[in-house]
Amino acid sequence: MMRLARISEYHLSPDGTQVAFTVQRIEVEKNSKPRQIWMVGLDGGTPRQVTFDGNNYRPKWSPDSKRLAFISTRGGSAQVWVMGASGSDARQVTRMATEADGVLWTGDGKNLVFVSEVFPDCPDEACNQRRLEEEKNAKVKARTYTSLLYRHWDTWQGARRKHLFVVPAEGGSARDLTPGPHDVPPFSLGGPDDYAVSPDGAEVCFVMNADPLLALSTNSDLYVVPVEGGEIRKVTENVAADNSPAYSADGRYIAYRAQSKAGFESDRWRLMLLDRSTGVSTSLTQGFARSIGGMVWTADSKRLFFTAEDRGRQAIHMIPVAGGATRAVVSGSSHVDEPQLSPDSKTMVYLENSGSKPTEIYKANSAGGPPVPLTRLNDETLAEHHLSPLEEIWVEGADRAQIHSFVVKPPGFRASEKYPVLFLIHGGPQGAWGESWSYRWNPQVFAAAGFVVVMPNPRGSTGYGQKFTEEVSGDWGGKVYDDIMAVVGRVERLPYVDPERMAAAGGSFGGYMVNWMLGHTNKFKAYVSHAGVYDLRSMGGETEELWFTKWEFGGMPWENPEVYERWSPSNFVRDFKTPTLVIHGEQDFRVPFGQGLQLFTGLQMQKVPSKLLVFPDEGHWILKPQNTALWYKTFLDWVTEWTRKPAPPPPPTATP
Repeated sequence: MMRLARISEYHLSPDGTQVAFTVQRIEVEKNSKPRQIWMVGLDGGTPRQVTFDGNNYRPKWSPDSKRLAFISTRGGSAQVWVMGASGSDARQVTRMATEADGVLWTGDGKNLVFVSEVFPDCPDEACNQRRLEEEKNAKVKARTYTSLLYRHWDTWQGARRKHLFVVPAEGGSARDLTPGPHDVPPFSLGGPDDYAVSPDGAEVCFVMNADPLLALSTNSDLYVVPVEGGEIRKVTENVAADNSPAYSADGRYIAYRAQSKAGFESDRWRLMLLDRSTGVSTSLTQGFARSIGGMVWTADSKRLFFTAEDRGRQAIHMIPVAGGATRAVVSGSSHVDEPQLSPDSKTMVYLENSGSKPTEIYKANSAGGPPVPLTRLNDETLAEHHLSPLEEIWVEGADRAQIHSFVVKPPGFRASEKYPVLFLIHGGPQGAWGESWSYRWNPQVFAAAGFVVVMPNPRGSTGYGQKFTEEVSGDWGGKVYDDIMAVVGRVERLPYVDPERMAAAGGSFGGYMVNWMLGHTNKFKAYVSHAGVYDLRSMGGETEELWFTKWEFGGMPWENPEVYERWSPSNFVRDFKTPTLVIHGEQDFRVPFGQGLQLFTGLQMQKVPSKLLVFPDEGHWILKPQNTALWYKTFLDWVTEWTRKPAPPPPPTATP
């Protein structure tokens, strides 16, 4: 898995001839994950690497397809660079003390828009440079806060804020387009970029959350500002999240995604259309039952292509802007993402992966047709290994709901044998396992260790209708637990499964569910709880995204204590008996480190065999290469130890 080329950030040139993309290769010994820019022709050919020094990523073609803007660290810090279409003649454009990221061209090709995290009260670059030096050299590192959100995911809030800047493509001074105390763009609830430039290059549309208490708010809105700088104008008034703006080619519309329920991060995303001349927004997908992902306009501004998740897969759909039914354009047993179109909109390029194959770039006729791979960077590595296809089962869960699960069998599987089972519980809780590739919790790794891997999508899972997704809220240990146990009941009856050798593991909400199962069933021989919620009351005061806590439990712990008490695994510690591996990152602010410590303490005090694995330099996810290797090894050693096949009894002793 560490040898695979990780493809992302691709961009089709406006003239439709070349695709630039990023390839990340893991350097385990250096404990690093550098990215480089590659290119491949739309007509095919061998992909070629065009950058080599430092980290190089985020390639974006100029409107005339003659240049690429990108972010590079080759000069010692992350800055905007520009190079020729062949990868030659690279030159540095920005020299920001606060560095740069997220570059875009303006439609006229004259300017570049990018993000930098600056001190909002600094009037110029010299001030930012001085403040950075003061922070670096300060002997006291104490932090002082007077409001929430003072930390988020794995980062303490500092004095700096993300702002959008514009700089001439030929170089020069950068101008701050979004001065003030707010992050632009803000923390995203997922999806594409939260800023875009109008086709004429005159205006930037961006997302900002201006609510005073960000810990309780998902209320982001769209704003516009002239590229030359000046008045910032709000263009949406929705009480919930608006994000992912995309201008139509004729400049008449801005398409974007919107939710309708304030404070609910897993509400259904609708595809919206803002008429710039009237300021009126309308929903194009009000009757479409799934959440909208990314979108792209056709060149004639008459249609939109978008992605949507459905029953463990993600497909590309098309909808006319004038109204009408949606139509699936690319679908099947895979996960397709980030569609882009050729200048005539007849050819579509996209990313595709599956549960048994990592991401590659494909093209297809936008009206439908067989896909053609543009990259095959991982074929040689994959040919050395057996990767099992994902299979599916459906069972009846709580309230007779149909529960979908994926199953991955070990290499060399023989139906006549009995295998140990590893159940993987997904996080969220509003998330899902899919027919998609992942480098975290990769089921192929666990299957290759000899397990039948089962990945259930119980109540709360996305892609099965909004009602199904919402039914976990306020009911964390209820129907979702019953759904999972219904899957367990079905799986343990399979002829190739050994019901006496089952383990379960999960992260985040999946870790919560493992902790809940610890006090409610003895069916499993071992558990792994990664970054799992253990005590709901203390979690409510330690975590940072309070909009999530308030929505899921109907208020804070002192406002709705009964719900917190009912569903807290910590109240059932006396029933813990199953050997458990506890994993946590010390920089995890989403599910704070103390949750794992409390769980391990409870297990040890109950004399339950248990192990604690702590990563001082990781947050909610384990991301560093050598830490990842240790994570997988410790995980596999633990579940393998406790699910070993019992040794056969010794032969009877002969009677003299």
